[in-house]
Amino acid sequence: MAKGVMIVAEQRDGALRKISLELASTARKLADQTGDEVSAILLGSGIEGLAAELGKYGVDKVFVGDNAALEPYITEAHADVVAKIVKENDPAILLLGASSQGKDLSARVAAKLATGLATDCTDVKIDGGKFVAIRPLYAGKCVGEIEFTSTPAMASLRPNVFAAEENAKAGAVVKVDAAVDAAAIKSKVVEVQKDTSGKVDLTEANVIVSGGRGMKDADGFAVLEALADVLKANVGASRAAVDAGWRQQKDQVGQTGKVVSPNLYIACGISGAIQHLAGMSSSKCIVAINKDPEAPIFTKADYGIVDDLFKVVPELTAVCKKIIG
Repeated sequence: MAKGVMIVAEQRDGALRKISLELASTARKLADQTGDEVSAILLGSGIEGLAAELGKYGVDKVFVGDNAALEPYITEAHADVVAKIVKENDPAILLLGASSQGKDLSARVAAKLATGLATDCTDVKIDGGKFVAIRPLYAGKCVGEIEFTSTPAMASLRPNVFAAEENAKAGAVVKVDAAVDAAAIKSKVVEVQKDTSGKVDLTEANVIVSGGRGMKDADGFAVLEALADVLKANVGASRAAVDAGWRQQKDQVGQTGKVVSPNLYIACGISGAIQHLAGMSSSKCIVAINKDPEAPIFTKADYGIVDDLFKVVPELTAVCKKIIG
């Protein structure tokens, strides 16, 4: 009988991603309600030492698959090993991150397990003894509660939405066979281009300053970069700004870009098309700066400033710099 909560942890370059700790903490809260254990799948090369960190956030048992063929991440290899471990251990609930890697992996694993998958969830709960996943629908116009008729019940959790809280457990290491059939791997990593800015990925950022069509051109983003430096924030962009060639695609926030949930989201010169709102509406605090008082972004904003962003943002930067230090 299916039992327990299992997560698929993410690591990069020998360090756990933030979403892994959020998954562990969330799984612990679910398992405490049902009296079950929390287990984690950790794949890569030379990564056994990371199990203790997962233990700090509530994981009882860590299935470690150590194989050079699993580093760097390749969809087919990871999906095969994850599916094998899940089938052998039969968890009732399986959680992954709705990160770039998690979105890629979860769909493949769900197909291999022939089970249901609720994606990009913003909440999960145990209701009447059953696992329920909550996720936005129709570009955030409404929210649905998803129940499952198969096991494991699979859900991917939106990064930066769930708190990572320490709750120390054993984090006991269980080494598993992580053999990969080389003939079944149809792709390979030819080159890895790393971001050298030193900033976290947009989906993990606590503060984001975004610009849209109102930035006028690529040079206009200089005022946002200055504010971001003071706030130790990431700079994002709307699809219009990316399509115009003013920012790289990796900076795009929205339904066709990255879905973000920072503590603070400052939208500058962004009208607030539904596709953009779908990518940032779960932010804890939203500040909008736009000359158009009828801009849809103001319907989602906690604070709004109707004025020229090129006047407001430099003043905001100066005030923040004075307050911060």
